[in-house]
Amino acid sequence: MIRIDIPATSANLGSGFDSLGIALTMHNRVWMEESDSLEITTTDDIQVPTDESNLIYWAAQHLYEMCGKKLPGLRIIQENNIPMARGLGSSSACIVAGILGANRMLGSPLSQTDLINLAAQIEGHPDNTSPAISGGLVASAMEGRRVYSVSVPVSEKISFAVMIPPFELKTEKARGVLPATYSREDTVYNLSRSGLMTASLFSGDLQNLRVAVQDRIHQPYRSGLIENYDKVFRMSYELGSLGTYVSGAGPTIISMIDTAEAEEFGRTCESHLEDRGVHGWRVEILHADPEGAKIIIE
Repeated sequence: MIRIDIPATSANLGSGFDSLGIALTMHNRVWMEESDSLEITTTDDIQVPTDESNLIYWAAQHLYEMCGKKLPGLRIIQENNIPMARGLGSSSACIVAGILGANRMLGSPLSQTDLINLAAQIEGHPDNTSPAISGGLVASAMEGRRVYSVSVPVSEKISFAVMIPPFELKTEKARGVLPATYSREDTVYNLSRSGLMTASLFSGDLQNLRVAVQDRIHQPYRSGLIENYDKVFRMSYELGSLGTYVSGAGPTIISMIDTAEAEEFGRTCESHLEDRGVHGWRVEILHADPEGAKIIIE
């Protein structure tokens, strides 16, 4: 049986809509082996599909079919640490687990580049799937069915306070509120800041992050879908956030913080949210995962 460890991912990082993503030190684990039938279980109480609609199974079967092979069945065990429908790449983690596991079981006919392309084709965009595979901070662009991406390490000076609300927000709903077109001014505004974000995370230039997260493409339109959005943003900056943004399509909100102050930020954040009447949110201090998904033979 093989085990695949897949990191959570945070897409957009404010200004880098559908192009920037980062792998974080929160992981799902999936155990997988070929079987004569389909058997899907979990190590926790999270409800997942146990038939062929399971995304891990579907992705694995898709890769088998691409390679001209028939998948008789699979035994899958899921450990679900990435919360679903919270903007932390839970569906991308399933896709990546399925195709990486299937590729290994077939003797690794696909390269990492092939897997990055396939994952993005399945997901529809590469900003979560590419960092899940490559690790680090990833800038991606799709040209046709091919992904062009570069992964760079994130400075150890920067940590991430991940503020996870007790409610879901489906990506389809969050995309549905976005306008069909944008002005040149707003487009240039985001382009300049996404470049600044990439350079700042790589270099550890903390002073730039508050400007680099600024966005006119998606967050202003999605803010109304996230209860207590303004309170959480305001509180994060009062506690010393270097830059706060909506993770992916939301509703999770992430603050980038100086690693030297991360533990103190985490200790005080939840109580400050409660004091402001923002109930049920949990806060985790994470770091950038430099490696991405890993396969372990057990």
